[in-house]
Amino acid sequence: MASPLRFDGRVVLVTGAGGGLGRAYALAFAERGASVVVNDLGGDFMGVGKGSLAADKVVEEIRRKGGKAVANYDSVEAGEKVVKTALDAFGRIDVVINNAGILRDRSFGRISDEDWDIIQRVHLRGSFLVTRAAWDHMKKQKFGRIIMTSSASGIYGNFGQANYCAAKLGLLGLSNCLAVEGEKSNIHCNTIAPTAGSRLTQNILPDDLLEALKPDYVAPLVLWLCHESCEENGGLFEVGAGWIGKLRWERTLGAIVRQRTQPMTPEAVKANWTKICDFDNATKPQRIQESIGGIIEALNKIDSDGGVSANHTSNVTSTATSGFAGAIGHKLPPFSSSYTELDTIMYALGVGASIKEPKDLKFIYEGSSDFSCLPTFGVILAQKSIMGGGLAEIPGLSVNLAKVLHGEQYLELYKPLPRAGKLKCEAIVADVLDKGSGLIILMDVYSYSGEELICYNQFSIFVVGAGGFGGKRTSDKAKVAVAIPNRPPDAVLTDTTSLNQAALYRLSGDWNPLHIDPDFANLAGFDKPILHGLCTFGFSARHVLQQFADNDVSRFKAIKVRFAKPVYPGQTLQTEMWKEGNRIHFQTKGFSKKQED
Repeated sequence: MASPLRFDGRVVLVTGAGGGLGRAYALAFAERGASVVVNDLGGDFMGVGKGSLAADKVVEEIRRKGGKAVANYDSVEAGEKVVKTALDAFGRIDVVINNAGILRDRSFGRISDEDWDIIQRVHLRGSFLVTRAAWDHMKKQKFGRIIMTSSASGIYGNFGQANYCAAKLGLLGLSNCLAVEGEKSNIHCNTIAPTAGSRLTQNILPDDLLEALKPDYVAPLVLWLCHESCEENGGLFEVGAGWIGKLRWERTLGAIVRQRTQPMTPEAVKANWTKICDFDNATKPQRIQESIGGIIEALNKIDSDGGVSANHTSNVTSTATSGFAGAIGHKLPPFSSSYTELDTIMYALGVGASIKEPKDLKFIYEGSSDFSCLPTFGVILAQKSIMGGGLAEIPGLSVNLAKVLHGEQYLELYKPLPRAGKLKCEAIVADVLDKGSGLIILMDVYSYSGEELICYNQFSIFVVGAGGFGGKRTSDKAKVAVAIPNRPPDAVLTDTTSLNQAALYRLSGDWNPLHIDPDFANLAGFDKPILHGLCTFGFSARHVLQQFADNDVSRFKAIKVRFAKPVYPGQTLQTEMWKEGNRIHFQTKGFSKKQED
Protein backbone atom coordinates (compact mmCIF):
# COMPACT_ATOMS: atom_id res chain seq x y z
CA MET A 1 0.00 0.00 0.00
CA ALA A 2 1.29 3.47 -0.90
CA SER A 3 2.55 5.60 1.97
CA PRO A 4 0.11 8.33 3.08
CA LEU A 5 0.56 11.84 1.72
CA ARG A 6 1.89 14.01 4.52
CA PHE A 7 2.19 17.79 4.92
CA ASP A 8 4.55 17.94 7.90
CA GLY A 9 6.35 21.28 7.96
CA ARG A 10 3.95 22.84 5.46
CA VAL A 11 1.82 25.88 6.27
CA VAL A 12 -1.62 25.93 4.67
CA LEU A 13 -3.98 28.91 4.46
CA VAL A 14 -7.65 28.14 3.81
CA THR A 15 -10.02 31.07 3.23
CA GLY A 16 -13.67 30.71 4.15
CA ALA A 17 -12.72 27.79 6.40
CA GLY A 18 -15.37 28.31 9.09
CA GLY A 19 -17.69 25.72 7.56
CA GLY A 20 -18.50 23.55 4.58
CA LEU A 21 -15.70 22.92 2.12
CA GLY A 22 -13.18 25.18 3.84
CA ARG A 23 -13.63 23.42 7.16
CA ALA A 24 -13.17 20.02 5.46
CA TYR A 25 -9.93 21.20 3.84
CA ALA A 26 -8.57 22.65 7.09
CA LEU A 27 -9.29 19.48 9.06
CA ALA A 28 -7.83 17.22 6.37
CA PHE A 29 -4.58 19.20 6.04
CA ALA A 30 -4.15 19.38 9.83
CA GLU A 31 -4.76 15.66 10.20
CA ARG A 32 -1.84 15.04 7.83
CA GLY A 33 0.63 17.25 9.66
CA ALA A 34 0.16 20.73 8.19
CA SER A 35 -0.03 23.91 10.24
CA VAL A 36 -3.29 25.56 9.21
CA VAL A 37 -4.52 29.15 9.13
CA VAL A 38 -8.31 29.07 9.37
CA ASN A 39 -9.61 32.25 7.75
CA ASP A 40 -13.28 33.20 8.02
CA LEU A 41 -14.94 36.60 8.23
CA GLY A 42 -17.88 35.04 10.02
CA GLY A 43 -20.64 36.51 7.85
CA ASP A 44 -23.62 34.78 6.24
CA PHE A 45 -23.76 33.35 2.72
CA MET A 46 -24.69 36.78 1.34
CA GLY A 47 -21.66 38.43 2.89
CA VAL A 48 -23.56 40.15 5.66
CA GLY A 49 -22.14 40.36 9.19
CA LYS A 50 -18.88 39.23 10.76
CA GLY A 51 -17.65 37.33 13.78
CA SER A 52 -14.97 35.04 15.16
CA LEU A 53 -17.04 32.05 16.20
CA ALA A 54 -16.87 30.09 12.92
CA ALA A 55 -13.08 30.20 12.61
CA ASP A 56 -12.53 29.64 16.33
CA LYS A 57 -14.63 26.47 16.32
CA VAL A 58 -12.59 24.93 13.51
CA VAL A 59 -9.30 25.88 15.17
CA GLU A 60 -10.47 24.31 18.42
CA GLU A 61 -11.53 21.17 16.56
CA ILE A 62 -8.08 20.87 14.99
CA ARG A 63 -6.23 21.48 18.24
CA ARG A 64 -8.42 19.00 20.08
CA LYS A 65 -7.21 16.34 17.66
CA GLY A 66 -3.58 17.29 18.25
CA GLY A 67 -3.16 19.50 15.19
CA LYS A 68 -1.74 23.00 14.80
CA ALA A 69 -3.97 25.89 13.74
CA VAL A 70 -4.60 29.59 14.22
CA ALA A 71 -7.62 31.70 13.30
CA ASN A 72 -7.85 34.79 11.11
CA TYR A 73 -11.02 36.88 10.91
CA ASP A 74 -10.09 39.33 8.13
CA SER A 75 -11.91 39.71 4.85
CA VAL A 76 -10.05 38.23 1.89
CA GLU A 77 -9.94 41.80 0.57
CA ALA A 78 -7.30 42.33 3.27
CA GLY A 79 -5.03 39.73 1.70
CA GLU A 80 -1.81 41.04 3.29
CA LYS A 81 -3.30 40.70 6.78
CA VAL A 82 -4.55 37.19 6.08
CA VAL A 83 -1.13 35.98 4.90
CA LYS A 84 0.64 37.88 7.70
CA THR A 85 -1.20 35.66 10.18
CA ALA A 86 0.49 32.62 8.64
CA LEU A 87 3.92 34.27 8.63
CA ASP A 88 3.60 35.51 12.22
CA ALA A 89 2.35 32.18 13.56
CA PHE A 90 4.40 29.70 11.51
CA GLY A 91 7.10 31.67 9.66
CA ARG A 92 6.16 30.66 6.10
CA ILE A 93 3.31 30.05 3.66
CA ASP A 94 3.26 26.99 1.39
CA VAL A 95 -0.33 26.44 0.29
CA VAL A 96 -3.18 28.85 -0.40
CA ILE A 97 -6.71 27.50 -0.81
CA ASN A 98 -8.93 30.30 -2.17
CA ASN A 99 -12.29 29.04 -1.00
CA ALA A 100 -14.13 32.04 0.47
CA GLY A 101 -17.27 33.06 -1.36
CA ILE A 102 -20.77 34.51 -1.12
CA LEU A 103 -23.91 34.61 -3.27
CA ARG A 104 -26.10 37.47 -4.49
CA ASP A 105 -28.29 35.62 -6.99
CA ARG A 106 -30.50 37.78 -9.20
CA SER A 107 -31.75 37.47 -12.77
CA PHE A 108 -29.56 39.58 -15.03
CA GLY A 109 -31.98 42.48 -15.38
CA ARG A 110 -32.30 42.78 -11.57
CA ILE A 111 -28.59 42.71 -10.65
CA SER A 112 -27.66 45.95 -8.90
CA ASP A 113 -24.22 47.54 -9.04
CA GLU A 114 -23.73 46.46 -5.42
CA ASP A 115 -24.73 42.86 -6.16
CA TRP A 116 -22.24 42.77 -9.03
CA ASP A 117 -19.37 44.49 -7.27
CA ILE A 118 -19.43 42.55 -4.01
CA ILE A 119 -19.32 39.20 -5.83
CA GLN A 120 -16.31 40.31 -7.86
CA ARG A 121 -14.59 41.70 -4.76
CA VAL A 122 -14.98 38.60 -2.63
CA HIS A 123 -14.44 35.88 -5.22
CA LEU A 124 -12.09 37.32 -7.81
CA ARG A 125 -10.39 40.30 -6.17
CA GLY A 126 -10.18 38.51 -2.82
CA SER A 127 -8.44 35.49 -4.35
CA PHE A 128 -6.09 37.84 -6.21
CA LEU A 129 -5.17 39.80 -3.08
CA VAL A 130 -4.58 36.77 -0.86
CA THR A 131 -2.54 34.99 -3.53
CA ARG A 132 -0.51 38.08 -4.35
CA ALA A 133 0.40 38.49 -0.68
CA ALA A 134 1.76 34.92 -0.63
CA TRP A 135 3.37 34.94 -4.08
CA ASP A 136 6.80 36.43 -3.34
CA HIS A 137 7.24 34.20 -0.30
CA MET A 138 6.53 31.15 -2.45
CA LYS A 139 8.96 32.33 -5.13
CA LYS A 140 11.76 32.81 -2.61
CA GLN A 141 11.32 29.35 -1.13
CA LYS A 142 10.87 27.77 -4.59
CA PHE A 143 7.65 26.06 -3.58
CA GLY A 144 3.99 26.90 -3.60
CA ARG A 145 0.63 25.29 -4.24
CA ILE A 146 -2.47 27.37 -5.00
CA ILE A 147 -6.08 26.34 -5.50
CA MET A 148 -8.67 28.58 -7.13
CA THR A 149 -12.32 27.68 -6.61
CA SER A 150 -14.40 28.07 -9.73
CA SER A 151 -17.85 26.63 -10.31
CA ALA A 152 -19.89 24.72 -12.86
CA SER A 153 -21.93 27.92 -13.08
CA GLY A 154 -18.87 29.78 -14.28
CA ILE A 155 -17.95 27.07 -16.76
CA TYR A 156 -21.38 26.44 -18.25
CA GLY A 157 -23.50 29.42 -17.18
CA ASN A 158 -26.55 29.36 -14.88
CA PHE A 159 -29.75 31.35 -14.71
CA GLY A 160 -29.73 34.09 -12.07
CA GLN A 161 -25.97 33.99 -11.46
CA ALA A 162 -24.40 36.31 -14.03
CA ASN A 163 -22.34 38.08 -11.37
CA TYR A 164 -21.22 34.80 -9.80
CA CYS A 165 -20.54 33.13 -13.18
CA ALA A 166 -18.37 36.01 -14.35
CA ALA A 167 -16.26 35.96 -11.18
CA LYS A 168 -15.90 32.19 -11.17
CA LEU A 169 -14.72 32.01 -14.76
CA GLY A 170 -12.41 34.94 -14.05
CA LEU A 171 -10.78 32.80 -11.39
CA LEU A 172 -10.00 30.17 -13.99
CA GLY A 173 -8.25 32.77 -16.13
CA LEU A 174 -6.27 33.97 -13.12
CA SER A 175 -5.31 30.40 -12.27
CA ASN A 176 -4.17 29.63 -15.81
CA CYS A 177 -1.91 32.68 -15.81
CA LEU A 178 -0.38 31.87 -12.42
CA ALA A 179 0.30 28.30 -13.55
CA VAL A 180 2.42 29.68 -16.39
CA GLU A 181 4.18 32.40 -14.38
CA GLY A 182 4.83 30.23 -11.34
CA GLU A 183 6.08 27.09 -13.05
CA LYS A 184 9.77 28.07 -13.04
CA SER A 185 9.56 28.71 -9.27
CA ASN A 186 7.85 25.37 -8.54
CA ILE A 187 4.57 27.16 -7.85
CA HIS A 188 1.61 25.17 -9.15
CA CYS A 189 -1.87 26.60 -9.51
CA ASN A 190 -4.94 24.50 -10.26
CA THR A 191 -8.68 25.17 -10.34
CA ILE A 192 -11.52 23.11 -8.95
CA ALA A 193 -15.24 23.38 -9.62
CA PRO A 194 -16.71 21.53 -6.62
CA THR A 195 -20.27 20.42 -6.06
CA ALA A 196 -20.78 20.00 -2.33
CA GLY A 197 -23.00 20.92 0.57
CA SER A 198 -22.08 24.33 2.00
CA ARG A 199 -23.57 27.62 3.10
CA LEU A 200 -23.81 28.54 -0.58
CA THR A 201 -25.83 25.45 -1.52
CA GLN A 202 -27.88 24.70 1.60
CA ASN A 203 -30.88 26.61 0.25
CA ILE A 204 -30.47 25.31 -3.31
CA LEU A 205 -30.04 21.54 -2.99
CA PRO A 206 -32.44 19.08 -1.26
CA ASP A 207 -31.32 17.46 2.02
CA ASP A 208 -30.78 13.97 0.61
CA LEU A 209 -28.57 15.35 -2.14
CA LEU A 210 -26.64 17.48 0.33
CA GLU A 211 -25.84 14.32 2.26
CA ALA A 212 -24.45 12.67 -0.87
CA LEU A 213 -22.39 15.76 -1.66
CA LYS A 214 -20.31 15.95 1.49
CA PRO A 215 -17.35 18.35 1.46
CA ASP A 216 -15.32 15.35 2.61
CA TYR A 217 -15.65 14.01 -0.94
CA VAL A 218 -13.90 17.08 -2.36
CA ALA A 219 -11.02 17.48 0.12
CA PRO A 220 -8.94 14.51 -1.11
CA LEU A 221 -8.53 16.11 -4.56
CA VAL A 222 -7.43 19.39 -3.00
CA LEU A 223 -4.88 17.64 -0.80
CA TRP A 224 -3.41 15.73 -3.74
CA LEU A 225 -3.12 18.85 -5.93
CA CYS A 226 -1.30 20.61 -3.08
CA HIS A 227 1.16 17.85 -2.26
CA GLU A 228 4.81 18.38 -3.19
CA SER A 229 4.84 15.18 -5.24
CA CYS A 230 1.95 16.29 -7.48
CA GLU A 231 3.14 17.70 -10.81
CA GLU A 232 -0.29 18.82 -12.00
CA ASN A 233 -0.27 22.50 -12.93
CA GLY A 234 -2.87 24.58 -14.73
CA GLY A 235 -5.57 21.91 -14.49
CA LEU A 236 -9.33 22.36 -14.15
CA PHE A 237 -11.32 19.70 -12.30
CA GLU A 238 -14.99 19.14 -11.57
CA VAL A 239 -15.44 17.17 -8.37
CA GLY A 240 -18.29 15.94 -6.18
CA ALA A 241 -19.86 12.87 -4.56
CA GLY A 242 -16.65 10.88 -4.94
CA TRP A 243 -16.28 11.60 -8.68
CA ILE A 244 -13.50 13.70 -10.25
CA GLY A 245 -13.18 14.75 -13.88
CA LYS A 246 -10.63 16.92 -15.65
CA LEU A 247 -11.80 19.52 -18.17
CA ARG A 248 -9.94 20.99 -21.13
CA TRP A 249 -10.64 23.32 -24.01
CA GLU A 250 -11.55 21.84 -27.35
CA ARG A 251 -11.41 23.58 -30.71
CA THR A 252 -12.61 22.59 -34.14
CA LEU A 253 -10.15 22.33 -36.98
CA GLY A 254 -11.92 25.38 -38.36
CA ALA A 255 -11.69 26.75 -41.87
CA ILE A 256 -9.75 29.46 -43.66
CA VAL A 257 -12.32 31.82 -45.14
CA ARG A 258 -10.01 34.43 -46.63
CA GLN A 259 -7.98 34.36 -49.83
CA ARG A 260 -4.79 36.32 -50.18
CA THR A 261 -5.93 38.61 -52.97
CA GLN A 262 -9.61 38.94 -52.04
CA PRO A 263 -11.55 40.54 -49.18
CA MET A 264 -13.00 38.38 -46.42
CA THR A 265 -16.82 38.36 -46.52
CA PRO A 266 -19.69 37.19 -44.30
CA GLU A 267 -20.84 35.05 -47.25
CA ALA A 268 -17.56 33.12 -47.05
CA VAL A 269 -18.16 32.62 -43.32
CA LYS A 270 -21.67 31.31 -44.05
CA ALA A 271 -20.40 28.96 -46.73
CA ASN A 272 -17.87 27.43 -44.34
CA TRP A 273 -20.04 27.46 -41.22
CA THR A 274 -20.47 23.67 -41.05
CA LYS A 275 -16.72 23.19 -41.26
CA ILE A 276 -16.08 25.94 -38.72
CA CYS A 277 -18.38 24.22 -36.21
CA ASP A 278 -17.38 20.60 -36.91
CA PHE A 279 -15.75 19.07 -33.82
CA ASP A 280 -14.70 15.85 -35.55
CA ASN A 281 -10.95 15.47 -35.07
CA ALA A 282 -10.99 18.53 -32.83
CA THR A 283 -7.77 19.93 -31.41
CA LYS A 284 -7.18 20.53 -27.71
CA PRO A 285 -4.92 23.57 -27.23
CA GLN A 286 -3.39 23.80 -23.77
CA ARG A 287 -1.36 27.01 -23.98
CA ILE A 288 -1.83 30.38 -25.61
CA GLN A 289 1.13 29.69 -27.91
CA GLU A 290 -0.77 26.72 -29.33
CA SER A 291 -3.87 28.83 -29.85
CA ILE A 292 -1.97 31.57 -31.65
CA GLY A 293 0.00 28.97 -33.57
CA GLY A 294 -3.21 27.95 -35.34
CA ILE A 295 -3.70 31.50 -36.54
CA ILE A 296 -0.07 31.72 -37.63
CA GLU A 297 -0.50 28.48 -39.57
CA ALA A 298 -3.57 29.91 -41.27
CA LEU A 299 -1.58 32.98 -42.31
CA ASN A 300 1.17 30.78 -43.71
CA LYS A 301 -1.39 28.80 -45.72
CA ILE A 302 -3.02 31.95 -47.05
CA ASP A 303 0.36 33.35 -48.07
CA SER A 304 1.48 30.09 -49.65
CA ASP A 305 -1.52 29.02 -51.69
CA GLY A 306 -4.30 31.52 -51.13
CA GLY A 307 -6.82 28.72 -50.85
CA VAL A 308 -9.79 28.13 -48.58
CA SER A 309 -9.22 24.91 -46.70
CA ALA A 310 -9.53 23.33 -43.28
CA ASN A 311 -6.65 23.71 -40.86
CA HIS A 312 -4.53 20.67 -40.21
CA THR A 313 -4.78 19.14 -36.77
CA SER A 314 -2.15 20.49 -34.39
CA ASN A 315 -2.14 17.70 -31.86
CA VAL A 316 0.26 14.78 -31.92
CA THR A 317 -1.51 11.46 -32.26
CA SER A 318 -0.36 7.95 -31.67
CA THR A 319 -1.94 4.89 -30.15
CA ALA A 320 1.23 3.59 -28.54
CA THR A 321 4.90 4.17 -28.10
CA SER A 322 5.46 1.95 -31.11
CA GLY A 323 3.78 4.58 -33.28
CA PHE A 324 6.48 7.06 -32.34
CA ALA A 325 9.15 4.42 -32.78
CA GLY A 326 7.95 4.06 -36.35
CA ALA A 327 8.86 7.69 -36.92
CA ILE A 328 12.50 7.12 -36.01
CA GLY A 329 14.59 6.77 -39.14
CA HIS A 330 11.93 8.34 -41.37
CA LYS A 331 13.46 10.34 -44.20
CA LEU A 332 11.78 13.48 -45.42
CA PRO A 333 11.73 14.15 -49.18
CA PRO A 334 15.07 15.68 -50.25
CA PHE A 335 15.01 19.39 -51.02
CA SER A 336 17.38 21.92 -52.53
CA SER A 337 18.50 25.23 -51.08
CA SER A 338 19.85 27.73 -53.58
CA TYR A 339 21.40 30.97 -52.45
CA THR A 340 23.26 33.92 -53.90
CA GLU A 341 25.79 36.37 -52.51
CA LEU A 342 22.85 38.68 -51.78
CA ASP A 343 21.35 36.03 -49.48
CA THR A 344 24.57 35.57 -47.53
CA ILE A 345 24.97 39.34 -47.15
CA MET A 346 21.35 39.70 -46.00
CA TYR A 347 21.94 37.00 -43.40
CA ALA A 348 25.17 38.60 -42.18
CA LEU A 349 23.39 41.94 -41.69
CA GLY A 350 20.56 40.11 -39.94
CA VAL A 351 22.95 38.71 -37.32
CA GLY A 352 24.72 42.01 -36.69
CA ALA A 353 27.64 42.17 -39.10
CA SER A 354 28.37 45.86 -39.66
CA ILE A 355 30.65 48.31 -41.39
CA LYS A 356 31.42 49.62 -37.90
CA GLU A 357 33.69 46.60 -37.59
CA PRO A 358 36.18 46.66 -40.50
CA LYS A 359 36.78 42.92 -40.30
CA ASP A 360 33.07 42.33 -40.97
CA LEU A 361 33.38 43.77 -44.47
CA LYS A 362 34.24 40.31 -45.78
CA PHE A 363 30.71 39.18 -44.84
CA ILE A 364 28.74 42.13 -46.25
CA TYR A 365 30.63 43.22 -49.38
CA GLU A 366 30.82 40.83 -52.29
CA GLY A 367 33.75 42.79 -53.71
CA SER A 368 36.00 41.92 -50.78
CA SER A 369 39.00 39.85 -51.78
CA ASP A 370 38.17 37.34 -49.03
CA PHE A 371 34.35 37.57 -49.24
CA SER A 372 32.96 34.74 -47.09
CA CYS A 373 29.68 33.23 -45.99
CA LEU A 374 29.15 33.22 -42.22
CA PRO A 375 29.27 29.59 -41.00
CA THR A 376 25.91 29.79 -39.22
CA PHE A 377 24.21 30.48 -42.55
CA GLY A 378 24.27 26.68 -42.76
CA VAL A 379 21.20 26.61 -40.51
CA ILE A 380 19.24 28.75 -42.96
CA LEU A 381 19.93 26.22 -45.71
CA ALA A 382 18.65 23.33 -43.59
CA GLN A 383 15.62 24.88 -41.89
CA LYS A 384 13.25 24.26 -44.78
CA SER A 385 12.74 20.79 -43.30
CA ILE A 386 11.14 22.50 -40.31
CA MET A 387 9.60 25.62 -41.83
CA GLY A 388 8.26 23.84 -44.89
CA GLY A 389 5.78 21.64 -43.03
CA GLY A 390 7.70 18.39 -43.47
CA LEU A 391 7.07 17.43 -39.84
CA ALA A 392 3.42 16.82 -40.67
CA GLU A 393 4.42 13.98 -42.99
CA ILE A 394 6.26 11.91 -40.38
CA PRO A 395 4.54 8.51 -39.84
CA GLY A 396 2.91 8.25 -36.43
CA LEU A 397 3.04 12.01 -35.88
CA SER A 398 0.79 14.85 -36.95
CA VAL A 399 2.61 18.05 -36.16
CA ASN A 400 2.59 21.64 -37.33
CA LEU A 401 4.28 24.86 -36.27
CA ALA A 402 1.42 25.66 -33.90
CA LYS A 403 2.85 23.29 -31.29
CA VAL A 404 6.54 23.47 -32.10
CA LEU A 405 9.22 25.22 -30.05
CA HIS A 406 12.88 25.33 -31.06
CA GLY A 407 14.76 23.90 -28.09
CA GLU A 408 18.38 23.36 -29.18
CA GLN A 409 20.51 23.59 -32.31
CA TYR A 410 23.70 21.89 -33.45
CA LEU A 411 25.64 22.84 -36.59
CA GLU A 412 28.82 21.23 -37.92
CA LEU A 413 30.73 22.33 -41.02
CA TYR A 414 33.04 20.01 -42.96
CA LYS A 415 34.34 22.82 -45.15
CA PRO A 416 33.50 26.54 -45.44
CA LEU A 417 30.21 27.29 -47.15
CA PRO A 418 30.57 28.51 -50.74
CA ARG A 419 29.87 32.23 -51.20
CA ALA A 420 26.89 31.20 -53.35
CA GLY A 421 25.57 27.88 -54.54
CA LYS A 422 22.93 25.18 -54.43
CA LEU A 423 22.95 22.50 -51.77
CA LYS A 424 20.88 19.33 -51.68
CA CYS A 425 19.53 18.60 -48.20
CA GLU A 426 18.40 15.30 -46.73
CA ALA A 427 16.50 15.24 -43.43
CA ILE A 428 15.94 12.22 -41.20
CA VAL A 429 14.25 11.73 -37.82
CA ALA A 430 17.12 10.66 -35.57
CA ASP A 431 15.04 10.01 -32.45
CA VAL A 432 11.83 10.82 -30.56
CA LEU A 433 12.01 11.49 -26.81
CA ASP A 434 9.29 11.66 -24.15
CA LYS A 435 9.75 14.65 -21.83
CA GLY A 436 6.42 14.33 -20.06
CA SER A 437 5.03 17.77 -20.86
CA GLY A 438 5.97 17.30 -24.50
CA LEU A 439 8.00 15.23 -26.91
CA ILE A 440 11.27 16.08 -28.58
CA ILE A 441 12.00 15.29 -32.21
CA LEU A 442 15.68 15.13 -33.09
CA MET A 443 15.90 16.04 -36.77
CA ASP A 444 19.22 15.51 -38.57
CA VAL A 445 19.74 17.43 -41.80
CA TYR A 446 22.69 16.73 -44.12
CA SER A 447 23.56 19.30 -46.81
CA TYR A 448 25.55 18.29 -49.90
CA SER A 449 27.22 20.12 -52.76
CA GLY A 450 27.03 17.46 -55.42
CA GLU A 451 28.20 14.34 -53.60
CA GLU A 452 30.28 16.24 -51.04
CA LEU A 453 28.89 16.68 -47.52
CA ILE A 454 29.24 20.36 -46.62
CA CYS A 455 27.40 20.66 -43.31
CA TYR A 456 25.23 18.83 -40.80
CA ASN A 457 22.47 20.25 -38.56
CA GLN A 458 20.56 18.72 -35.70
CA PHE A 459 17.34 20.50 -34.77
CA SER A 460 15.89 19.69 -31.35
CA ILE A 461 12.17 20.33 -31.74
CA PHE A 462 9.91 20.41 -28.68
CA VAL A 463 6.25 19.59 -29.36
CA VAL A 464 4.12 21.03 -26.55
CA GLY A 465 1.62 18.74 -24.80
CA ALA A 466 2.58 15.61 -26.72
CA GLY A 467 4.56 13.72 -24.07
CA GLY A 468 3.54 11.09 -21.56
CA PHE A 469 3.47 8.19 -24.04
CA GLY A 470 5.99 6.08 -22.15
CA GLY A 471 8.97 6.71 -24.38
CA LYS A 472 12.61 7.14 -23.46
CA ARG A 473 13.79 10.48 -22.08
CA THR A 474 17.37 10.54 -23.43
CA SER A 475 19.15 9.56 -26.61
CA ASP A 476 22.75 8.75 -27.48
CA LYS A 477 22.07 10.40 -30.84
CA ALA A 478 21.54 13.83 -29.29
CA LYS A 479 24.34 16.35 -29.63
CA VAL A 480 24.66 17.64 -26.07
CA ALA A 481 25.61 21.09 -24.85
CA VAL A 482 28.61 21.26 -22.50
CA ALA A 483 28.39 23.22 -19.25
CA ILE A 484 30.38 26.45 -19.08
CA PRO A 485 33.47 26.53 -16.85
CA ASN A 486 33.09 27.64 -13.24
CA ARG A 487 35.34 30.70 -13.51
CA PRO A 488 35.19 34.24 -14.90
CA PRO A 489 35.05 34.38 -18.72
CA ASP A 490 38.22 34.88 -20.73
CA ALA A 491 36.54 37.38 -23.03
CA VAL A 492 33.30 39.31 -23.29
CA LEU A 493 31.89 40.97 -26.41
CA THR A 494 28.72 43.05 -26.64
CA ASP A 495 26.54 44.15 -29.54
CA THR A 496 23.47 46.33 -29.39
CA THR A 497 20.79 44.96 -31.68
CA SER A 498 18.78 47.29 -33.85
CA LEU A 499 15.08 47.91 -33.27
CA ASN A 500 14.78 46.57 -36.82
CA GLN A 501 16.86 43.45 -36.10
CA ALA A 502 13.98 40.98 -36.24
CA ALA A 503 12.52 42.71 -39.29
CA LEU A 504 15.89 42.37 -41.00
CA TYR A 505 16.60 38.79 -39.92
CA ARG A 506 13.21 37.48 -41.05
CA LEU A 507 14.23 38.29 -44.62
CA SER A 508 16.42 35.18 -44.40
CA GLY A 509 13.28 33.05 -44.34
CA ASP A 510 11.64 32.89 -40.89
CA TRP A 511 8.30 34.64 -41.46
CA ASN A 512 6.73 33.90 -38.05
CA PRO A 513 4.57 36.99 -37.18
CA LEU A 514 5.67 36.64 -33.56
CA HIS A 515 8.85 38.48 -34.53
CA ILE A 516 7.24 41.42 -36.32
CA ASP A 517 3.54 41.82 -35.41
CA PRO A 518 2.86 43.50 -32.03
CA ASP A 519 -0.65 42.04 -31.85
CA PHE A 520 0.62 38.48 -32.25
CA ALA A 521 3.34 39.14 -29.70
CA ASN A 522 0.82 40.46 -27.17
CA LEU A 523 -1.43 37.46 -27.67
CA ALA A 524 1.56 35.21 -27.07
CA GLY A 525 2.23 36.94 -23.75
CA PHE A 526 5.07 39.26 -24.83
CA ASP A 527 5.11 43.04 -24.53
CA LYS A 528 6.37 43.36 -28.08
CA PRO A 529 7.80 41.18 -30.89
CA ILE A 530 10.80 39.10 -29.84
CA LEU A 531 14.02 38.37 -31.67
CA HIS A 532 14.46 35.03 -33.43
CA GLY A 533 16.44 32.52 -31.39
CA LEU A 534 18.52 31.70 -34.46
CA CYS A 535 19.31 35.40 -34.80
CA THR A 536 20.96 35.47 -31.36
CA PHE A 537 22.59 32.17 -32.36
CA GLY A 538 24.20 34.00 -35.28
CA PHE A 539 25.32 36.93 -33.09
CA SER A 540 26.95 34.52 -30.64
CA ALA A 541 28.84 32.55 -33.28
CA ARG A 542 30.01 35.79 -34.90
CA HIS A 543 31.36 36.99 -31.54
CA VAL A 544 33.30 33.76 -31.05
CA LEU A 545 34.64 33.89 -34.59
CA GLN A 546 35.73 37.50 -34.12
CA GLN A 547 37.35 37.00 -30.73
CA PHE A 548 39.17 33.72 -31.24
CA ALA A 549 39.48 33.10 -34.99
CA ASP A 550 40.08 36.57 -36.45
CA ASN A 551 36.93 36.02 -38.56
CA ASP A 552 38.61 33.13 -40.39
CA VAL A 553 35.65 30.91 -41.35
CA SER A 554 37.96 27.96 -42.11
CA ARG A 555 38.66 27.67 -38.37
CA PHE A 556 34.98 27.11 -37.54
CA LYS A 557 34.14 23.47 -36.81
CA ALA A 558 30.85 23.15 -34.92
CA ILE A 559 28.45 24.92 -32.54
CA LYS A 560 25.79 23.71 -30.11
CA VAL A 561 23.27 26.00 -28.36
CA ARG A 562 20.27 25.75 -26.08
CA PHE A 563 17.62 28.47 -26.30
CA ALA A 564 16.56 29.65 -22.84
CA LYS A 565 14.89 33.08 -22.72
CA PRO A 566 13.57 35.59 -25.25
CA VAL A 567 15.52 38.64 -26.43
CA TYR A 568 13.89 41.83 -27.72
CA PRO A 569 15.11 43.88 -30.70
CA GLY A 570 17.05 46.87 -29.39
CA GLN A 571 18.52 44.98 -26.44
CA THR A 572 22.27 44.55 -26.00
CA LEU A 573 23.64 41.03 -26.47
CA GLN A 574 26.58 40.13 -24.27
CA THR A 575 28.54 37.01 -25.14
CA GLU A 576 30.76 35.63 -22.38
CA MET A 577 33.43 33.23 -23.66
CA TRP A 578 35.83 30.71 -22.13
CA LYS A 579 38.69 29.11 -24.09
CA GLU A 580 39.73 25.58 -23.21
CA GLY A 581 42.02 24.09 -25.84
CA ASN A 582 40.32 24.26 -29.23
CA ARG A 583 36.86 24.55 -27.66
CA ILE A 584 35.17 27.85 -26.87
CA HIS A 585 32.40 27.76 -24.28
CA PHE A 586 30.00 30.68 -24.36
CA GLN A 587 26.71 32.03 -23.05
CA THR A 588 24.86 35.02 -24.47
CA LYS A 589 22.57 37.26 -22.46
CA GLY A 590 20.25 40.05 -23.54
CA PHE A 591 19.69 43.17 -21.49
CA SER A 592 18.24 46.62 -21.96
CA LYS A 593 20.12 49.93 -21.74
CA LYS A 594 18.69 50.60 -18.27
CA GLN A 595 20.05 47.28 -17.02
CA GLU A 596 23.39 48.05 -18.66
CA ASP A 597 23.66 51.42 -16.93
